Amino acid sequence: MSDEEHQFESKADSGASKTFPQQAGTIRKGGYINIKNRPCKVVEVSTSKTGKHGHAKCNFVGIDIFTGKKLEDIVPSSHNCDVPHVSRTDYQLLDITEDGFVSLLTDNGDTKDDLKLPTDEALHKQITEGFAEGKDMIVSVMSAMGEEQICGLKDIGPK
Repeated sequence: MSDEEHQFESKADSGASKTFPQQAGTIRKGGYINIKNRPCKVVEVSTSKTGKHGHAKCNFVGIDIFTGKKLEDIVPSSHNCDVPHVSRTDYQLLDITEDGFVSLLTDNGDTKDDLKLPTDEALHKQITEGFAEGKDMIVSVMSAMGEEQICGLKDIGPK
């Protein structure tokens, strides 16, 4: 055949779905649901009785986990809803750049430099002040549906 090596550039992701289906009637308060294509934490669920045309309906009220906006959706309880894969990862904070990006240390020793400081004022202030004081800090990063955001902070003492 041929002796030349072929180079393939992969521009696609792994193909893993960002959501999974779950029956609406089984989703509870404190769980996650996709409302208007946004990952939300369920803060309220109410179920109406079956009406003249059959299905009981579930009324979901959720808070977007990245923007904090309140969203609502009504789904028949026997139908499937999309539930986002939500994961939380802890990283050590290495540096904060002037343009608001953070440099984080991953578990395998690499750096992750693609996250901005959080939009939440209190958390933003805690991170910048703690870093200015030279404290060692661990930040929690929540990721869902291709988005990531810093959502928590742990102070592990001075450097």
